[in-house]
Amino acid sequence: MESDIKIAQETKELPIEEVAAKVDLKKKDLEPYGYDKAKISWTAINRIRKNDKLGKLILVTSISPTPAGEGKSTITIGLGDAIHNQLHKNTMIALREPSMGPVFGLKGGATGGGMAQIIPMEDINLHFTGDMHALTSAIDTLAALVDNYIYQDNSLNIDPDRILLKRGLDVNDRTLRKVTIGEGSKFNGIEHQSSFAITVANELMAILCLANDIDDLKARIGDMLVGYTKDDQPVYVKQLGFEGAIAALLSNALKPNMVQTLEHTPALVHGGPFANIAHGANSVIATNLALHLSDYVLTEAGFGSDLGGQKFMDFVSKHLDKTPDATVVVATVRALKYQSLGSTQDLDKENLDALKDGFKNLERHMNNMRSYNVPVIVLINRFASDTDEEVTLLKKLIKEQGIPVEEVRYHDIGSKGGVQAAQAVVDLADSGKANLKPTYQENDDVKTKIEKVATRIYHASGVEYTEKAEKEIQELEKLGKDKLPVIIAKTQFSFSDDKKKLGAPTNFKLHVKGINLKNGARFIVVTTGHVLDMPGLPKHPAALDIDVDNNGKISGLF
Repeated sequence: MESDIKIAQETKELPIEEVAAKVDLKKKDLEPYGYDKAKISWTAINRIRKNDKLGKLILVTSISPTPAGEGKSTITIGLGDAIHNQLHKNTMIALREPSMGPVFGLKGGATGGGMAQIIPMEDINLHFTGDMHALTSAIDTLAALVDNYIYQDNSLNIDPDRILLKRGLDVNDRTLRKVTIGEGSKFNGIEHQSSFAITVANELMAILCLANDIDDLKARIGDMLVGYTKDDQPVYVKQLGFEGAIAALLSNALKPNMVQTLEHTPALVHGGPFANIAHGANSVIATNLALHLSDYVLTEAGFGSDLGGQKFMDFVSKHLDKTPDATVVVATVRALKYQSLGSTQDLDKENLDALKDGFKNLERHMNNMRSYNVPVIVLINRFASDTDEEVTLLKKLIKEQGIPVEEVRYHDIGSKGGVQAAQAVVDLADSGKANLKPTYQENDDVKTKIEKVATRIYHASGVEYTEKAEKEIQELEKLGKDKLPVIIAKTQFSFSDDKKKLGAPTNFKLHVKGINLKNGARFIVVTTGHVLDMPGLPKHPAALDIDVDNNGKISGLF
């Protein structure tokens, strides 16, 4: 099979206004970026949000990610294509924008694969419509304004050593995790420690994905906690008056981006918070727009269901015009064998014992999702190396749990690779059986929320807190912020906070190392294990395989 990028480059895109017309968007509703992508105008956004139409919302999540690959984005796109082109239903897909850091690092991009991709894939994975650059500029402008305030005036007596804001860069660069700024002459500012987080891990990315409009964006930016004064008083952005300028930098980025799949299904690709650090879902504006424009909306939650899935159900869905009508859990035979073997070697060989043992991971994921009282279906992303015996066994194990299952080949065939699966998902979404039951209650305090997620979703035996985390919880209580939703930062590779514990571990404690208030995003980040908000590059970064010719044609992205 040809490479993803070659398949994408050989596909002729429809003009973006033709794609938009499929969901009754007019040319005047679009702000084109070339002929194959566009932003939706504020006039159109405000008009669409007033209509009463609400489509069915289908959430796609997966088992724990492995080096063997799961193909969650590929399944989301292929399923959307199948519902749109094979079942002939009005369908839209809402996905996150890829971060350039992983594109040039190890993970690669996030535009699907094979015959199930969104295009133009090079643009989407690189500069796209400039949203990531706008966010990076906003992050660093805010940091510069705060440092300048301290240098010029500092009438609030902000402690330079207690500034919580980080600088940003959409690049994997481990050397920037901790830096000293203001060195040398006194004219260079006040010397103090600072740090960089990758753009998508910054609070401003979360705010962009949660804000309903520019006024909401401005209010949330104003509510961001800058740091503390030397007498322990909190300082917020609105006290310094910077929220208007930062919102101005982000006002265009707040508008969703429309593109298309290889099969010309309309797709909104907007926002990209990491799910192992932040909430891991595309923007609220984009998903709500899709719900008002189409009958079926496919959206994806980052990483496994214990991260993106849990955060979508318990947090993101509260910001949407409706909660999910059905949940799809993506699994592969190869990944489940990896959960047992812990190695990518011999995954192409039939191994029913390893599959049966690794099934524990899928079993926990699908039953966790079922606990939300939303109908669940498992889609097996079939690989060429999967034997009939392995697929038959996996289907049997899933059906024994009382959960429907279908196999799909969207990667190899496109939308025709899972028509029966698409119908099953539509039937589930149309069943009217969804009635979301959250993991925790809004009035639960921070520890209760953490412990409910840890025991009910991760299946931990309990939670242990460092002395630092205990003090930070006390600080939250003092600020009256201890009832906010919790976003747990945890390794994506395990239900525990130890990435080496594969499968479905039990009898482990969740170790909470820190508590960070994201007051503008209106959630609390709970840090566990060893999670980095500024990734590093591997020994052989993907950048070594990327090139461009004299005609501007890019190669080696995948």
